[in-house]
Amino acid sequence: MPWSEPYSRFTLLFVKFAIDVIKACGNVSDAAALLNLSWDEIHLIRKKAVERGLRRRKDHKIKYLGIDEKSFRRGRKYITVLNDLQRQTVIEVKEGKSKEAVTQLLSSLSKKVKRSCEAVAVDMDPVFKTAIEKNLPDADIVHDKFHISKYLNEAVANIWKDENRRLRSVNNETLSGTKFLWLTNQENYSDKQKEAFNSLKLNLYKVGKGWQIKEAFRYFWSYRYKGNAEKFFKRWYFWATHSKLKPTSGVAKMLYKNIKYILTYFAHRITNAGSESINSSIQKIKSNARGFRNFDFFRVAILFHLGGLDVYP
Repeated sequence: MPWSEPYSRFTLLFVKFAIDVIKACGNVSDAAALLNLSWDEIHLIRKKAVERGLRRRKDHKIKYLGIDEKSFRRGRKYITVLNDLQRQTVIEVKEGKSKEAVTQLLSSLSKKVKRSCEAVAVDMDPVFKTAIEKNLPDADIVHDKFHISKYLNEAVANIWKDENRRLRSVNNETLSGTKFLWLTNQENYSDKQKEAFNSLKLNLYKVGKGWQIKEAFRYFWSYRYKGNAEKFFKRWYFWATHSKLKPTSGVAKMLYKNIKYILTYFAHRITNAGSESINSSIQKIKSNARGFRNFDFFRVAILFHLGGLDVYP
């Protein structure tokens, strides 16, 4: 009877079956119960499977990379994830979100991959920029539009928070319970929410002005040509920085500082939407496992499910 590995207690056939069960189950506990194995034995099967998959991984060209961070454990513990944006797979994972973590990820890429990479979609964290310029000097940096949207939303949320507090201090509850409306796309409103929001927009609230500036920036991404987008940004920037809204003005200045790497979007039109989708899958893996006792267990689970690896013996 063929065994899956030298000195393994599992047969080849059982490991193939176990891999299918682990992939199909929502969590490790269910897989362990079905297979009559311990948590550690499930981890061992996954770990060996990932090692096989990484050994077999072909050294193919990768046009677009995405780098994103994900919370790992409580206490501001993070992992940094390197993704193949076109294949929608995780290439590798490192603990932390430091320059060293990003450098280790990019350094692990082959010369072929480095030469083939045209652009990397990332957040505006300077850590990413420094590591990319050092390890992928020929690749463009593209600051991700979904992170930019997040910054603009946070600015509106802060304006709403301050204004709602001020109004409530004089017994005005008009903005109470409306935070969701200012941060959600109108396409997702119910009829009742549309009616409520249209009524709010008629009032001259600061949060309404911040919302208008946030929504206007969505048109930036619709331009076909970089030059037209740049002209739009200059007009929008003047409006945002003269709005007398500190949170909005702060985000606008941050975008201006990084505009070179925002305008590269029009050469490649890549975003970290794929990375965000992968992040959602990573969150599901973490939730199903009810947390991981250490980084190695978490990394193995991510690569097993999302690495696009040939994991069968």
